[in-house]
Amino acid sequence: MSRTYSVVIEEGPTNFSAYILELPGCIAAAESRDEVKRLIVESGAMHIQTLLEQGEELPEPVHISREEFQLA
Repeated sequence: MSRTYSVVIEEGPTNFSAYILELPGCIAAAESRDEVKRLIVESGAMHIQTLLEQGEELPEPVHISREEFQLA
């Protein structure tokens, strides 16, 4: 069964970090956006495999919208 989860990628001063909203603790960090994308997919796959091995149910994907607001 394939699921699509929400990934947040943040750019810091020296690196990129990513996390999957539906999988608490599933994170990745790297020096480039491409590398952090690759790593978060690997991390998510391992996280899901662990959940399944432990007999846990996979979380349902959340549906989010992205909006930006100018505050000042």
